[in-house]
Formats: sequence, C-alpha cells, structure tokens
Amino acid sequence: MRRGTAVRIAGLLVGAVALAAVILYLIPSDDYLLLPDVAHPVASLVDVEGARPARGAGGIYFVDVFERRASELEKLFPWLHSQGTLIPAKLIVPPGASDATVQQADVREMQMSQRIAAAVALKRLGYRVGIHPDGVIVSVIDLGTHAAGALQPTDVIVSVNGKPTPTIASLHAIVSKVPIGGLVTLGVRRGAKTLAVRVRTTKDPLDPKRGIIGFSPDQSARISLPIHVSIDAGNVGGPSAGLAFALEVMKKLGSNVDHGYKVAATGEMELDGTVAPIGGVEQKTFGARKAGADVFLVPAGDNARVARRYAGPLRIIAVKNFPQALHALATLPRKG
Repeated sequence: MRRGTAVRIAGLLVGAVALAAVILYLIPSDDYLLLPDVAHPVASLVDVEGARPARGAGGIYFVDVFERRASELEKLFPWLHSQGTLIPAKLIVPPGASDATVQQADVREMQMSQRIAAAVALKRLGYRVGIHPDGVIVSVIDLGTHAAGALQPTDVIVSVNGKPTPTIASLHAIVSKVPIGGLVTLGVRRGAKTLAVRVRTTKDPLDPKRGIIGFSPDQSARISLPIHVSIDAGNVGGPSAGLAFALEVMKKLGSNVDHGYKVAATGEMELDGTVAPIGGVEQKTFGARKAGADVFLVPAGDNARVARRYAGPLRIIAVKNFPQALHALATLPRKG
C-alpha cells in the first residue's frame, strides 16, 4: 500500500471517529449528569428589612450542582467529566413527569425553601413568625408504588377521601385506616389547579401491616414574616440552599454567624429547624473547595460521610439542625 493511500485511509478513519463522537454528543441518553458549580456568596441574593452593613471578613456561600441530560457520548465515556456523576433519569424525572415539570418543581421548592429559611432565622432571633400548615408536599416519589405516574414532585396533598390533611400527621392518620391495596382519592394542589387523584396504597416495607401512598412528605405552610425578607437565587432550583439562606438572614440582622470564616453550607431547612439531607453532595463539596471555603456545613449522616470523602483540606461540619450549625460556627478556633 502506498504511503499516500495509508494517510488518506487514516484521515478518513479519524474523520469517521470524530463524526461519530459529534453525533453521540448530540444524542441525549437516559441518564442525567451532575457536575460541580463553584460555591456562590449569598450576601447579594438576600435583602432584609433593617439589614445592617456587613463587617469583617468571611461570608456565607451556597453550593449548587449543574444538572442536565447526559449525551450518549458522556454515558459511554464517563471519564470525560472526572468530577461528574451519572444517575438514571427516572430518579430525576419520575414516570408521568417531564423535564420541564421537574424544573418548575425545582423552582417551587426553592421558593418554599427561601420562606422557611427566613422563618427559621427570624424565630431564632426572637421575632414572632406566623406559620399555618396547609397541606403535605410530595417530595420524593417511590418508583415502586402506584404513586409513580399519579403524583408529581411538589404536588401538595390537601385532603384524603374528602378529609383535610393540613399536616403530615393528619395525612398519616387517615391513610393508616385504609387497607393495603385500597384506593384513596387525594385532593392535590398542583400549581394553580386542584385535582382529584386516585392512588392505590402499597405495603409499607418497614411495617407490612400498614399501607402507604408512596412518597416522602414535607410540610407545606403559609408563612407570615414580621419583616420583609427577599431572596433571589435566579434560576437555581431545589431546596438545598435553605441552611445557607437562614444563616445569611441572621448575618444581615447583625449576628456574627460566620466569625470571619468563609462558610459554605448545604441542607434543606425544615420548619422546626431540622437540616434535612440533600443530593449531589460530591459535586457540592468540589464546588465549596473551588470557592476557597474554610468550612462546609453538611447534613449529618450519609451526606457528611460523602463530603468527607471528597473534602481534601476543606473542613466538614456535620449538623442535624439550625441551632447546632450556629453553635458549631461559634466554637470554631479564632480566625487568625
């Protein structure tokens, strides 16, 4: 074979490989890709009535994750993103939902998270906050139950079989009386609409004698704040910045919560001050490191264990609730 012919064949092969790579990159897979985003300062996002000028070094940072459909190329060669994680799309977009509805749900979760964060912070400072439970939020749907395909993330269940369910306890009390496999009619607030959704109960894997609908519940509530608090996180979705927002509200009102440290924080705030676990901890740890954070507040348990695995020199502080987070920061060594 002549050298010129061999060169042409090699060129054709390279071109064919490049074309195949481009095509595979343009074809979406059935997986999602999670990628780190550098942690962002919270100060400019939070506006509090009566806020005091910031003093000293330090600051509060929230961490986010880039989340998008992975291409077939990225699925075939996951090492293309050394700090990325591939997860099945059904864990992000449950049956019956679309990418668009999940994005809308993320935005609604963020909005609720902001209200809860402000309420928890203001209560900690001694303000009177009005909290009125008004339903049960569908958080994570169990794909092995009949709820998958019937319910969507951030649906709010306001009744079961015509009986109001303003709290998680009231919902559990009604569903516990329904036999396993029985049909329940749920009054569901979805966006601006109220729907009647019928779901068959499933055996509770932790208690075979009890029936469940098949989702993890969060409390929905109307929250009345005594002062104006505005939080604008742009197009960032999900509830995981709640802890960071609560810390920043206190900082805005004069509390020295960071004690001169650059504090990255993640965790969903609940109305009782509990810091609930979140997803994407590996990528968020990389994001906190990229921002040069001194410490990273993370929900205790599996979240903290994962964060420590990827922390490098970053100090991980595991917290179960908001008072514990404040205490952990207050007892850090004096910043030199």
